[in-house]
Amino acid sequence: MFGKRKGNGVKTFDREKEIPAIRSSICTGEQVAGFKDRSTGRFREVMCLRTDRDREEFLKTYGISADEIRREW
Repeated sequence: MFGKRKGNGVKTFDREKEIPAIRSSICTGEQVAGFKDRSTGRFREVMCLRTDRDREEFLKTYGISADEIRREW
């Protein structure tokens, strides 16, 4: 019931419609990884980033390179 998921571990997103982004709070430093819709600008949160390991997990899970990520404040 609570075991690990099986599969290759790579999730997908629509690269034509969404941009990978990290939102950072200026006040608290909290970071949230997600995807920003190119047409509406709406941000879809995927996971909270507390450490560099979380960031690497986000990159690996969605098959994203570090160069593709936009940072928003």
